Amino acid sequence: MLINRPPDIKSSDITDERLFWGRREWLASVGLGVAGLALPAIACAQETQGADKLTPYDAVTGYNNYYEFGTDKEDPARNAGTLRPRPWNVVVEGEVKRPATYTVDDLFKGMKPEERVYRMRCVEGWSMVVPWLGHPLKDVIARLEPTTKAKYVEFTTLLDPRQMPGQRRPILDWPYVEGLRMDEAMHPLTILTVGVYGKPLPNQNGAPLRLTVPWKYGFKGGKSIVRIRFTETQPMNTWQRSAPDEYGFYANVNPTVDHPRWSQATERRIGELFRRKTLMFNGYADQVASLYSGMDLRKNF
Repeated sequence: MLINRPPDIKSSDITDERLFWGRREWLASVGLGVAGLALPAIACAQETQGADKLTPYDAVTGYNNYYEFGTDKEDPARNAGTLRPRPWNVVVEGEVKRPATYTVDDLFKGMKPEERVYRMRCVEGWSMVVPWLGHPLKDVIARLEPTTKAKYVEFTTLLDPRQMPGQRRPILDWPYVEGLRMDEAMHPLTILTVGVYGKPLPNQNGAPLRLTVPWKYGFKGGKSIVRIRFTETQPMNTWQRSAPDEYGFYANVNPTVDHPRWSQATERRIGELFRRKTLMFNGYADQVASLYSGMDLRKNF
């Protein structure tokens, strides 16, 4: 499946008009002004129609997994008001030439966010089509200058039970940790997300900074990131540590590999009645399959 990049697509064509004009105010407030409206957009092609229908904003922000705020899908929206996303610092460390503690603004200084419409697939069998706003991770990595020893990138979420009440329970081994191989992190589809639907990222979606990797299951999208570490060895991600028989390091969408407790062959798009066939790499096989050439994707899941 190809990702089309129509040269003349307008942001208002894919975004609710009310949110589109609200975005103008937000972009101006972060120093992008009207020029910032010329954001490249990626429309997801589908087998039978020109573009996937966007999942409504209320569903994107009201139905998700974020165990730091509770295990029910509605818990993050109910409980994430305790999170304080500003000011926010990100520690960069490890095999990198520019280790430091950066504010979010410094991390992206001089960069303009891009709007990208991505299919997102949860391992539990539900999916969405989301218009994220973010920065290509590869551009941030280039700015930080990893050393030749850096083979992986590790991302760590905030650890603060006062702000994240779900962390008061041993649901997982806190803080939440996720990782990517360096070539995965450098792929142009991988972004550090700062907004959704043209608005600042809500707390329940990982404000102020989250990882988005559209060809992987949703648990790879670490939220509220406070640490980025470049390593020579493969990091152990949280779900891999918690349930290694169910969650591997790679988490590539592979409908031929069932979760031990359910099939991954089909999915239900939020807002649709019927299930649909799950696509290899979530439909991004043309763009990313070469990253895993020669690997056994049934063992490396």
